[in-house]
Amino acid sequence: MADCNQRIDIPSKKKLFYPVIKELHAYLTKYSRVIDLPVSYSDLLRFQMSTPLLDREGNDTLWQTVYYDQSEMRELYPALVHIYAIMSASGDVEVMDNLEIAQIDYCTFGNSKPFRVRIINKFNDNYDYFYVKVADASRVYGLELEHILSPNRIIYLTDGTTLIEEHIIGLPGDIFVNTRLNTSKFNQIRIIKEFIKFNERCFIRLLGDMRSYNYVVHITPDIEGNQYRIRAIDFDQQSYEGRLHFYLPHFIKENNKIVMMGINLVDKKTMRQYQEEERSLIRNRVRLISYRLKDLLDVMRIQEIAPAAKVAQLAKDLALHHNSSHFLECTSMGSLVQAHLNTILTDKI
Repeated sequence: MADCNQRIDIPSKKKLFYPVIKELHAYLTKYSRVIDLPVSYSDLLRFQMSTPLLDREGNDTLWQTVYYDQSEMRELYPALVHIYAIMSASGDVEVMDNLEIAQIDYCTFGNSKPFRVRIINKFNDNYDYFYVKVADASRVYGLELEHILSPNRIIYLTDGTTLIEEHIIGLPGDIFVNTRLNTSKFNQIRIIKEFIKFNERCFIRLLGDMRSYNYVVHITPDIEGNQYRIRAIDFDQQSYEGRLHFYLPHFIKENNKIVMMGINLVDKKTMRQYQEEERSLIRNRVRLISYRLKDLLDVMRIQEIAPAAKVAQLAKDLALHHNSSHFLECTSMGSLVQAHLNTILTDKI
């Protein structure tokens, strides 16, 4: 990680929307991400009323619970259960008998204006979630790069302008930062190790805006202490901003508590060790899926997913960071991602 005393503020302007172009649709079709869905995003917009969704302390969550009239529910709810069966049970309709829709929430705060569908098993009341969103190309590229380059697999499907995503399980990062850092020194070191590796994953594939509420933390009890895994849950800012520091979570002020803890517990040599461990893992993944990654980057290079001024700014920052003028020749975010991967991982893509 670089100088932790430099902090960035998150841009106030809303991210631009970029559609799924025909070349991206062809890529998604090739890798089984396209399916004929029984429900589209626009269908869920036909709700009749909504109420604010509050958390356990009575605070506004920025989500609205939405309600549909009976005729809409009779058509919509079975179709949503069918989508869940497609995602989780390869479309086995027999499992649908035990499932029903318990609640649908809507958020206008996010770029993709998602619907969160809560589905419950009638036999034992166990529940799960999935999301219905507008298919923004930036998010699709982010999901696919996460699936390819991170240790995490992602289930998502598209149909035209509709995007279906699985629920990524974990403790929200902001809650984790505020409530789980006061633990044993052994656990704290493991938290720092995972944050450094997460920081490296975001930087290598240029995923931005990893504020604490844009990722979750898995906590797994181990023989001694806990193991931690940080997972991004918001991919809207995949290769969109122009500032290099935007792609390094340790520069974002919401992560200050973890960063300051790391300064006290980890030296530069150990930090470098953790970074190289993560780079080695990503190199191995690239070797295994090189053809798929090349197909993705071939499409990503030709699509505009950020304003030209942001592309130029990031090219300049990367050229300075790597001391290489090659980045100045890149004219799209996709070409910058490819050049950045090639420079860091050395295996040409």
